[in-house]
Amino acid sequence: MTGAGRVHNFGAGPAVLPLEVVSEVAEALPNLSDSGFGLLEVSHRSEVFQSVIDSAEERVRRVLSVPGDYHVLFLQGGASTQFYMTALNLLGEAGKADFLVTGGWSQKAIKEAGRVGDVQSAWDGSGDGFVSVPSNGDYVIRDDADYVHYTSNNTLFGTQFHHLPDSGGKPRVVDASSDICGVPLDISSHDLVYAGAQKNLGPSGVTLVIISPWAISKIGDGLPTMMDYRTHVSKGSMFNTPNTFGIFVLDRVMAWVERNGGLEGAIDRNRRKATLLYDELDRTSFWAPHAEAGSRSVMNVTWRLADQSLEPAFLEEAVAAGMGGLKGHRSVGGIRASMYNGCTIDSVEALVSFMRDFEARHG
Repeated sequence: MTGAGRVHNFGAGPAVLPLEVVSEVAEALPNLSDSGFGLLEVSHRSEVFQSVIDSAEERVRRVLSVPGDYHVLFLQGGASTQFYMTALNLLGEAGKADFLVTGGWSQKAIKEAGRVGDVQSAWDGSGDGFVSVPSNGDYVIRDDADYVHYTSNNTLFGTQFHHLPDSGGKPRVVDASSDICGVPLDISSHDLVYAGAQKNLGPSGVTLVIISPWAISKIGDGLPTMMDYRTHVSKGSMFNTPNTFGIFVLDRVMAWVERNGGLEGAIDRNRRKATLLYDELDRTSFWAPHAEAGSRSVMNVTWRLADQSLEPAFLEEAVAAGMGGLKGHRSVGGIRASMYNGCTIDSVEALVSFMRDFEARHG
């Protein structure tokens, strides 16, 4: 347990939030900004909420260095909706998109985009069990592709791009759900960035979309109203009732990031946490990391025990030691420690200490 009586939360999402943010949310629940309205009750058309969503957008722009002519949207439906929505808006009739398929989420993305246009896997790591991401030069993008889509971090398999993927000069679309605001990301090198909030940005129920003028210009007529990015741009993310609670929490998380060194501070903390855990995994053959060294994620660390029969005991004893969320995804198995921005270095140190104790007793 942590000092606040909370478990060390390594869940893949919804993820642990900074305790300061949790306290701010609790304070706002009965009365938001002295408005007399509780956070869960305030109208999205009120001045008090307009100030919340304006603040959230301003903080996103500052922390992520969003170009001034890009649009910032707070939508609903998660990244899973964006798998289809991006293609619907950007492909049009006879459009083509190339995908770098590096895990389960990019597999889902290409499947949904295939309902709209001509898609192909420029690179697919499934044959090797998704142990790595491609290097530039490992694939070729079609000359007539409209854009290239990739998933920056792969939560299921614990791999991550540590470089900007070559797009062959084509616009880039990225699903950055699980590492946005936790690693370097050059927004200006992408024409559409989308991310579910429930990893690094806040609670579930909000999807951040950052979209360029080029992407807006590609959108054709006749799309369903709610699936057209222009609808949400024109109404400031409030064509329909937005997730007011989630946007408030996202604003508070971004304020916390700003107070704690901004994006560079988050990057540094995440690298330190990852180094602690990977050093332990590499120290002994008792552990078997999944991802190749050059593709290892700093957000989601995945591994097996060399003796896989010990994994149920490891997970059971971890829970007893005050650690939650360590069970690997059902499609992969094993162990997974998700260390998003809200996860503290103290929590990772506690995990490493537990791992050493477990090895001493079972090795």
